[in-house]
Amino acid sequence: MENYLVIATFVGAVLAILFAVVMAKRVLGFDEGTEKMKKISASIRQGANAYLKRQYTIVSVFFGAMFIILCVMAAFSMLTWYVPFAFITGGLFSGLSGFVGMKIATAANARTANACRTGLNKGLRVAFSAGSVMGFTVVGLGLLDISIWFALLKYAFGCTASEITSAMLTFGMGASSMALFARVGGGIFTKAADVGADLVGKVEAGIPEDDPRNPACIADNVGDNVGDVAGMGADLYESYVGSVISASALGVAAFGGEIKAMAIPMLIAAVGILCSIFGTFLVRTKENATQKMLLKSLSRGTNFSAVLIALVAFPIIYFVLGKENLGFYFAIIAGLLAGVLIGLSTEYFTSDSYKPTKNLASKSETGSATIIIGGLGLGMLSTILPIVIVGACVLVAYFVSAGNLTEVGGASAGLYGIALAAVGMLSTLGITLATDAYGPVADNAGGIAEMSGLEPEVRQRTDALDSLGNTTAATGKGFAIGSAALTALALVASYIEKAQEVGSDVDFSTFTVMDPLVLVGLFIGACLPFVFAALTMDAVGRAAQSVVIEVRRQFKAIKGLIDGKADADYARCVDLCTKSSLKEMILPTIVAVVTPVVVGLILGVKGVVGMLAGATVTGFLLAVFMSNSGGAWDNAKKYIESGVHGGKGSDQHKAAVVGDTVGDPFKDTSGPAINILIKLLSMVSIVFAALVVNFSILG
Repeated sequence: MENYLVIATFVGAVLAILFAVVMAKRVLGFDEGTEKMKKISASIRQGANAYLKRQYTIVSVFFGAMFIILCVMAAFSMLTWYVPFAFITGGLFSGLSGFVGMKIATAANARTANACRTGLNKGLRVAFSAGSVMGFTVVGLGLLDISIWFALLKYAFGCTASEITSAMLTFGMGASSMALFARVGGGIFTKAADVGADLVGKVEAGIPEDDPRNPACIADNVGDNVGDVAGMGADLYESYVGSVISASALGVAAFGGEIKAMAIPMLIAAVGILCSIFGTFLVRTKENATQKMLLKSLSRGTNFSAVLIALVAFPIIYFVLGKENLGFYFAIIAGLLAGVLIGLSTEYFTSDSYKPTKNLASKSETGSATIIIGGLGLGMLSTILPIVIVGACVLVAYFVSAGNLTEVGGASAGLYGIALAAVGMLSTLGITLATDAYGPVADNAGGIAEMSGLEPEVRQRTDALDSLGNTTAATGKGFAIGSAALTALALVASYIEKAQEVGSDVDFSTFTVMDPLVLVGLFIGACLPFVFAALTMDAVGRAAQSVVIEVRRQFKAIKGLIDGKADADYARCVDLCTKSSLKEMILPTIVAVVTPVVVGLILGVKGVVGMLAGATVTGFLLAVFMSNSGGAWDNAKKYIESGVHGGKGSDQHKAAVVGDTVGDPFKDTSGPAINILIKLLSMVSIVFAALVVNFSILG
């Protein structure tokens, strides 16, 4: 049966990639529009390609150094020789996911704008098809990497189940490292350009968003692709593979090394791909649709996929693990339900169809200070529901699973159930990510419509799609953050397993917050997300300052620019954002990689477990707060632009723009990068467990 499970995983990966190819051809079959639209799209594409080329050059140095370090550890028998190579493939596939998504997004932006000249439904079809390419590329490449490594280690090298999961956890570290570089670097680029363009163009000069007179408008559109597409693709790739491999590792421990328990998460993910493909065919809308109607059209596809995987997961658990282990099925359902509820919670707090964002928009009547205060309060309040949902999911997943098996090898069946809940939450990532990734395409389409001077109704349609994209993007971030919390819990258990395997005498019963090593680790871990957020926020601020200065300079130095009689130097702003973001992304990533090793060498295994627990709790809360605040500020601005509270150009609108500007790095740089941080900390800890066990000072 093991052979069939591996084959099914591989088949699921191939189907996802083939579907992505079909969707890509569908997108490329649409007309790109006028010559001016093609020229603007080409400029955006050129800038995005140049940025990624330089980013990957820098990242390759980091991966080369890490490869050497892992090889040295393997030479001293602290790792197997498969680990360094698994690390490289994890980073390669993660980067490739983002690159493919960026390529199709930059090809789809003008096509979406041109399709919106015909109607809203056609524009949605093009943008969503482009998002589908991203979604199914991520899940396809993720499962392909997993299934190939599984087959090689199991059948070519004859590795044990424990050795297989050890190597697979390492390519999770490679994926997380690449994702952090992509998310942080791309996030700094996009928000530096966005903030610079908004503050000088919309607030100071009073010109519309994406106006061709604004020197930063092309950089802003480039940023949508390198941050919200390439960065997001790498981010959710690592979320996806992280949840699968952590569940597989705990399955091996819980079932005493049985491959079938290890293969269950892979099989659920493969079936989830099929369910997601079916769901994509239900996404369509009517012309002149409202925001609620647009949101309903996307929800119809994602909800259908979730119901379908819920039905199919039952026979998988029944026939593979046996009817005595059906508790694991309910753990998967708990994860699925938690994902849906987190999505609804995020939608409620960030969509301008609901009271919180409408109330936030009303605070613009008294200026930018009150709308910023309101957004901060909204984001803080929005953490309550996700915490309750994830807490309930953890309890349900643990207790419905714990009765299935006694504790084997130090890991309980309950922890395996929690890990399966994370897999359940991300099982339909193909379509969930498609609804998320389409947003930046719609945003770019609106910019191209504005710069090309298309009819006002075209911009209205792209704005409707873009506003919906802000909500779906926030929902996607909610999924990623929620799954990160569940996966991080599973990875902590995997870390303890790994520490025991390499010689530590710790087990679950030895941990208490009264232990000074654990307590100090908790404090350090709780502080880390705040330090990380501070570094990334400051990086955006510094990069944005350089853009603001440059835009102001061009408005003064280029005669006739503000009157539309001269052309802006777009390339200069793109180059500024590129240099700033690539420089600023290095320190936050190094902090994330180095801290677990330093803490481990000083405080030992207990200190590391405390650090991971502290970072998971505060990181989850901070990520939700920042993502929801940013999404609400953005949609409050768009709600005002629809004609309420004075509409575009009013003092209320300018106040909302300031709020949106503060929220930009919240929701697109610091917030989403934190969920990568909490998993990367665990991955690094697992890889360097042998080093910590053998050389820690206090542990």
